[in-house]
Amino acid sequence: MKYKFNKEGDYIIYLIFNNDLTNMSYMFYNCSSLKELNLLSFNTNQVTNMSYMFYNCSSLKELNLSSFNTNQVTNMSFMFYNCSSFEQLNLLSFDTNQVTDMSYMFYNCSSLKELNLSSFNTNQITDMRMMFYNCSLLKELNLSSFNTNQVINMTEIFNNCLSLIELNISSFNTDNVTSMSYMFSECISLKEIYLSSFNTKQVSDMSYMFNKCSSLEKLNLSSFNTKQVNDMSYMFNECTSLEKLNLSSFNTKEVTDMSYMFNKCSSLKELNLSSFNTAQVTSMSYMFNECISLKELNLSLFNTKQVTNVSKMFDSINKKCKIKCKDKQILQEIKKSKGCIIV
Repeated sequence: MKYKFNKEGDYIIYLIFNNDLTNMSYMFYNCSSLKELNLLSFNTNQVTNMSYMFYNCSSLKELNLSSFNTNQVTNMSFMFYNCSSFEQLNLLSFDTNQVTDMSYMFYNCSSLKELNLSSFNTNQITDMRMMFYNCSLLKELNLSSFNTNQVINMTEIFNNCLSLIELNISSFNTDNVTSMSYMFSECISLKEIYLSSFNTKQVSDMSYMFNKCSSLEKLNLSSFNTKQVNDMSYMFNECTSLEKLNLSSFNTKEVTDMSYMFNKCSSLKELNLSSFNTAQVTSMSYMFNECISLKELNLSLFNTKQVTNVSKMFDSINKKCKIKCKDKQILQEIKKSKGCIIV
């Protein structure tokens, strides 16, 4: 149905649907000027798809969905994408038992200050990528009720959650997850992340995982299984508050990119890379750039036969750092740094 509004002004639009409606995807797509929406009369009993439903409703400040019956819905991806004026959103009435896709669900809900998802059943979810991307005002997020047994993709799930101070993901089961890239990237207010329950045996991408987590003081990754990981670039980039990092349990035999891995970790004093296998690595550029507090570095097992880029690998590193290394290409790069002590 199309209608042309010839005069500027406010209009009331009545939407009448049959009770057997099953698809509400894209229903209010790009209604970027919409400020109010009353959906209390909606019958959603048969609806299976709500993806993109309120996509880019960027002027909408509140939304009452308490009457929604969502027990048949399987897709909620992009549902509130760029609803950037929401300050709170009550979804306690939502039944998500059948939902398989929540990717981009709250993407760029940048004004959202409260979000209670304690009623969510996530047993069937396979995709959570960018689910909370740029929810930049959220301070707390309790996902302890989440069952993530079926989830495959967690890429950028919390990326740019700038104000997040508390994050409870203790219930997360990551047995089937293959990508964790940008997972906590730019969570600049998080001081601790408890990941002891994480099983990372299927993960192939950890690039930018903790990128710019500048308040992070402690990080225990001893449970991480990294045997499938091929990309660790920017993994700890600009983690400026980390003082210790023990990666002795890391299996890096499949990793091809370690560029910017510890770039600008300016407070890092201890770094254990004793288990690192670099036989497949092609880039190590800026790997330890501006690690100005690093006291010693054991790179005796490093092999750069496949490496084509070691530029700025030790640029602006602590000049008193004692580096143990046998690899010729790395030794040449160390000498360029003018000051590191080779032992």
